[in-house]
Amino acid sequence: MRLQSLVALLAGALAVLPAAVAQNLTDDRGTRIEAGAPAKVATISTFAADTLVALGVTPVGASTFGKRPVPDFLGSAMTDVPSLGQRASTNLELLSELQPDLILAIRRYTEPHSRQFETIAPYYAFDVVSYDDSLRAVAGISTALGKADEGRALNASFDARVAEYGNRAPGGISAVLLAGSGEAPFAYYDHFLSADLLGRLKATNATGPSPTPEQSIPFGYQIGLEQLLALNPEVIFLFASSTRHAYADNPIWPHLKAVRNGRVYEVGLHWKEGGGPIARNLILEEMAWRLYPEHFEQPEVPAGIASHSFD
Repeated sequence: MRLQSLVALLAGALAVLPAAVAQNLTDDRGTRIEAGAPAKVATISTFAADTLVALGVTPVGASTFGKRPVPDFLGSAMTDVPSLGQRASTNLELLSELQPDLILAIRRYTEPHSRQFETIAPYYAFDVVSYDDSLRAVAGISTALGKADEGRALNASFDARVAEYGNRAPGGISAVLLAGSGEAPFAYYDHFLSADLLGRLKATNATGPSPTPEQSIPFGYQIGLEQLLALNPEVIFLFASSTRHAYADNPIWPHLKAVRNGRVYEVGLHWKEGGGPIARNLILEEMAWRLYPEHFEQPEVPAGIASHSFD
């Protein structure tokens, strides 16, 4: 599905819900979110930039996306948006020069600098790890922009789409999501958003649930190739990396079922921070197709983030 078509689909949901009374929402710092109409919003996160674009708002600045200055998969809205640098090392001087009315960020990367952000503009921070976190963050950001009804409609549209895909999925397949490029990859627990979608598509996340379900972090662990072989998932999704995945050179790697059957796919970095309305839809579409190619059509995904078979 083309980005323009996806945004149009999401926008089409906006008429679903009537105007509603604003909810008492807070960010993940416990700060109450006030409804407003900020003219200039800076995003120190991909999911926040994504949410803004889905709501028809262009950020005044955004954090980097992999090797790209900003999340360009969000389309032409990001063409002239300046980069604020990495999420954990924001260019505060540039941020200040942009004079934003609101700053939206990932909490775990920006909390050490929260007071500095607050001297520049009101600041809301979210730890978007799970499916529910994504819904809350989209609702919170939409409320902060004075677009609460639009945010609720985007969430309702996504929930409905996930349910539809889940009903179509045949199930009976296992998979795992791996990140990193060292000797031991990082595997994600069930509650991480992309892993959660596996379950909603009737696939089994081979990594399983977190041993500390009351905590959202950690959302995964380093897994040895021996452990991975013991799990032996049928499909492996690898998050894109700028360097060669060293664990793929391990002599155990060729013995994995997914490798033997050619079902290892390298996926875009939006899978790693996919809580925004556009990214989470793209993940759902590609995941469904890669898991069940006979039941779902290949989606249209921006070339820079489209999945591909891993050699």
